[in-house]
Amino acid sequence: MQEIDFYLVDAFSESSFGGNPAAVCPLDAWLPDETLLRMAQQHNQSETAFFVCTKGGIELRWFTTLTEVNLCGHATLAAAYVLFNELDYPDSRLHFDTASGRLTVSREGDWMTLDFPACPTQAQTPPPEMLTALGISHYVEARKGRAWVLVLESREQVEAINPDFSAMTPGEHKVAVTARDEGEYDFVSRFFSPGVAVPEDPVTGSAHTMLIPYWSEQLGKTQMFARQVSARGGDVRCELKGDRVRMGGQAALYLKGTVFLRCINLRGTNDAGN
Repeated sequence: MQEIDFYLVDAFSESSFGGNPAAVCPLDAWLPDETLLRMAQQHNQSETAFFVCTKGGIELRWFTTLTEVNLCGHATLAAAYVLFNELDYPDSRLHFDTASGRLTVSREGDWMTLDFPACPTQAQTPPPEMLTALGISHYVEARKGRAWVLVLESREQVEAINPDFSAMTPGEHKVAVTARDEGEYDFVSRFFSPGVAVPEDPVTGSAHTMLIPYWSEQLGKTQMFARQVSARGGDVRCELKGDRVRMGGQAALYLKGTVFLRCINLRGTNDAGN
């Protein structure tokens, strides 16, 4: 039996029940991919972050309950929170080696800032089936990068979206819906990805790698303040720096404990045959 530390962190929130929860498990060495996936399924969060500290750096991977993904902003923030606050990482800046390259997280007070590659988008015509599933009959602009971006006229329209998730899969299912805001925030958004078992993601760092360059150009500024207007909701400090985006957020530890992992074979039984 192997004991593994477990943390549940509300990312992009200063308090419990806000932002986007992610499970985080530090590992001494990488376990088989099948085991990591089964652990993520058992945790039953939108993403579980696993990391291994090596002499060369910190390797980080993310799993949903269906598959490994190549980028996850909120689980990266959660992993950084664990390293900074629970594992006493000595510096104010750390680097993760990931499937999306080297990602940097810096800390200043209670805020942590992700430094990710910007994701460009291009104007495209969205599939009618996706618009129907989202209940959208009119949009200002449609673009596509790592996912679809649909620009609506107002925050109220973004908040009113009520998708038919069953109609979004197995077709185009990853989409950010966004609009300019007139109040405290420069822009708002929501993000849906039911095809990887995340019907609506509460706060999505990877979506902001597309939204920050878009809204920077539209608003004529490089520093912005954004709100993801999901039910849980979360604030994101945004900055465009060349071909990189910086996303700042807070995090709150909700739970920590221990995973007692018994070895499993390919048939899914434990090592005692029970």
